[in-house]
Amino acid sequence: MNLENKRVLVREDFNVPIREGIIQSDLRLKAALPGLQAILSQKPAKLILMSHLGRPTEGTIDETLSLKPVASRLSELLQQAVAFHPAATEALSSVFSHDEQIILLENVRFNQGEKKNEPALSKKLAALCDVFIMDAFATAHRVQASTYGVAEYAPLVCAGPLLVKELNGLSAAFKNPAKPLLAIIGGAKVSTKLGVLSHLLTKVDQLIIGGGMANTFLSAKGFPIGHSLCEVDRLPEAKQLLVDAKKQGIDILLPHDVTVGQTFSEDAAAVIKSIDAVGENDVILDIGPSTLTEYQHCIANAATILWNGPVGAFELTPFAKGTMGIAQAIAESSAFSIAGGGDTLAAIEKAGVLSAISYMSTGGGAFLEYVEGKCLPGIDILEARGKHP
Repeated sequence: MNLENKRVLVREDFNVPIREGIIQSDLRLKAALPGLQAILSQKPAKLILMSHLGRPTEGTIDETLSLKPVASRLSELLQQAVAFHPAATEALSSVFSHDEQIILLENVRFNQGEKKNEPALSKKLAALCDVFIMDAFATAHRVQASTYGVAEYAPLVCAGPLLVKELNGLSAAFKNPAKPLLAIIGGAKVSTKLGVLSHLLTKVDQLIIGGGMANTFLSAKGFPIGHSLCEVDRLPEAKQLLVDAKKQGIDILLPHDVTVGQTFSEDAAAVIKSIDAVGENDVILDIGPSTLTEYQHCIANAATILWNGPVGAFELTPFAKGTMGIAQAIAESSAFSIAGGGDTLAAIEKAGVLSAISYMSTGGGAFLEYVEGKCLPGIDILEARGKHP
């Protein structure tokens, strides 16, 4: 697409962790750089960037969720000034008063109408550009003004290179994966990933369930879990999933030893216990060394690996060994590996093995919905506009 002298609006995923105005990880900014540099090489008249950050109350300005620090960091990464535009929707058109070629809009979720994909906001965003580029795979599952509505009204629309790269990477893992296919699904809650787990039973050869999710399955099998996180109301579904997996000949692996603490704390004493020896005051915060060895063996024998979610509280040093060990094993594996989700990428970064993972998806919810086999509206609208401009 010819972008010379065009006003180009790009929906990015700059939802990065920011603490007291300091960006904690700029992985998502760096992932967007090749696409931005490709656009700038065509000398557009204006490059306008938009993204969300966190989950603010719509219509309310929350300074702790401002994208201002992102503008500063992007200026450094691009070695070119990135102007920050703090105005609300009513003043969006004033972006053209900036002399800078690149402008970052304030958090789109501050705008009334973003979440409900209101046409009024969608049209205001579309009016900013000659070309709209959707390059935020992580938000492609949202029907919102900045992801879907703007693509309905913009003069021309297309997918960005990062979005295409994400889809190609996921296709390689799911359309015709090398076997055996191993999925490692962790995280806190079973309720958010039940659909994913059910769908994976039709795809994988082995399924490792870790993190807080594993506690619900362990409880469903009758093991004591003490004060550990557990979704009691999801026990029937967990039991049924175990039954379904057995019928289909799929191995679901759960911890047989765990690392427990008395509190969720950096100072908590880490104690290794067999899964049948967890006390009533214990909190399961990581897998144990014997379980890690078993999981590493599975990883070494896999041809394709999908990883979403840590297997323990890796942010706490005493309980990071399981997740770090899995990251290292995947890095050393010859398998095609794809990892997705913010916590997973943070764990990989902490383990220092970023370059050894075959493909890292910056998408969280969109990644899971793709894995679940669902349609992604942000991609559907691009395909629809491609057929009927």
